[in-house]
Amino acid sequence: MQIKQPMPELCDLQIHINGQQTFFLNEKIISKFSGKLRKIIKQEKGSTLVKNLGIEIEDFPGGPDGFELISRFCYNNGKVPITVSNVSLLHCCALFLGMTEKISPKNLFSQTEYFLKDMFQWSWNDTLSCLKSCESFFLYADSSGLVENLINSLISKISHNSDPNSPFASSCSSSSSLELLANPSSKSIKSWWFEELTILPPVIIQKFIKTLDSHGTYNNTIITRFLLYYLKTSAQSKLSSSRSGYGGLADRTVYGVIVMGKRAFSCRGLFWVLRIVSGFGVGRYYRGGLERLIGEVLDEAELDDLLVNGVGDGDVYDVSLVLRLIRVFVCNCGKVEGGKEKIKKVGGLLDKYLTEIGADQKLKMSKFLRIAESLPQNARDCFDGVYRAVDIYLESHPSLSMEERSRICKCVNYKKLSLEACKELAKNPRIPPLISIQALVSQHSSIIDNIPKQDYLFTSTTSTTPISSRSSKSKSRKQMALYKIEDEIKKYGNNKNNNNNGEGQGQGQKEKAIGVRMQWKLVELEKACRDMEGHISIMGKSNGVLIVPSLTRTLPRMC
Repeated sequence: MQIKQPMPELCDLQIHINGQQTFFLNEKIISKFSGKLRKIIKQEKGSTLVKNLGIEIEDFPGGPDGFELISRFCYNNGKVPITVSNVSLLHCCALFLGMTEKISPKNLFSQTEYFLKDMFQWSWNDTLSCLKSCESFFLYADSSGLVENLINSLISKISHNSDPNSPFASSCSSSSSLELLANPSSKSIKSWWFEELTILPPVIIQKFIKTLDSHGTYNNTIITRFLLYYLKTSAQSKLSSSRSGYGGLADRTVYGVIVMGKRAFSCRGLFWVLRIVSGFGVGRYYRGGLERLIGEVLDEAELDDLLVNGVGDGDVYDVSLVLRLIRVFVCNCGKVEGGKEKIKKVGGLLDKYLTEIGADQKLKMSKFLRIAESLPQNARDCFDGVYRAVDIYLESHPSLSMEERSRICKCVNYKKLSLEACKELAKNPRIPPLISIQALVSQHSSIIDNIPKQDYLFTSTTSTTPISSRSSKSKSRKQMALYKIEDEIKKYGNNKNNNNNGEGQGQGQKEKAIGVRMQWKLVELEKACRDMEGHISIMGKSNGVLIVPSLTRTLPRMC
């Protein structure tokens, strides 16, 4: 604790201010102007405790700095320089210590009152400086009505200096102007007073907003725009490391955005608002309302919009947020026109998102699967994007067990894979062999079903065979191949169940062997497909008759 002795008088009284500093003062001089100190000294007169330890004063406005000004006033026979920078502090200290006309003529309280009565004639900078000085003793300044008077003075100056025809002073709600707030290089779009008020602390800004609301002359659009600018500036400032006092402002900002609705903000603009308010502890209720707005227009989002930084759970991105947005979108999609097109657009967006988050080594498999399976099957015409994302996730999480790998692969609809993606999947060493077999079965049947049908199929240029007999034989061979593959899958599952105890290494060798065999079968399938493409290309060249060399090779057996 510091000890300060400002005046060379007989010091017979110790006063401890807020436990921070001790002043040694003359009892008669300091009590001459203060009714509160005079009362305390009179009550405790003759007490050895007061003589030895002094007087403790807690919660003094402005702390030691404020009391030092008071002591100078008392020792200077009731005179002290009063300026716009210290008048608020002197006024609150005078109220705290009871320095009124009843105690002494021309006391400090009356002097500060006289100085403050002309505040509406002060310049903008003087009013702003005086209001900012109230930060350290805001409760005293607010309870005395001083803060409200200074804010009213600011509002009157804003109204007087704003062009009534400008969009800032009118009730016009401009979507483009709100979007430009997100652009740091945009300076013309904000009102002239936005930048000026960013020097004020959040507790004073909150009082300022309440006063604006009570006046009713400034609509929700202007107030919301100012709050967005204020929070954006505070987030960028290094001085705003402590954001405990911004929660109320964040809630009021989101309330304003919700009132304005989707017509005033694009999807990207709403994500921008979410990023800003998330850093200031927005309430759960208001955050939920903002997320509902975003979820309803999720089909307008881009990949960058979804990549919101993760908080708390260690993930690189906030995957839980995206899941909540998807739930809102899916529930709302059936109620709006063009829902099928919108849901397919979101399906493509989520494929990109899965590819991006799959590389996060801390991302849990459950979250990845919830994103991949969050949309209905008709949201995607092709599952190549989901497979690419699964492959990236498996590559980033090499410690996954075979069961976990199989589980994550089940989010892929193998029937909707392209032939190239299916070939890549079958050769992929990170994919479990059983999954490779299932994918090839689905793709193999798809290839068979897509073979063009002709009235006749010639085995040579001189002899013909009706398609009924050829197709029945071909169909039987195809069915036999499929049945054998299905039988292989069943055997694989039975062997796996029978060898769970103590045969992990042997089972792993079997899986590798199946994988190698499937790769060879895939090569044969590719060759057969190329042969079919060559044969199909010469169809219909002789009056609708197919002329091809004799075919002695059929589709490969898959097992």
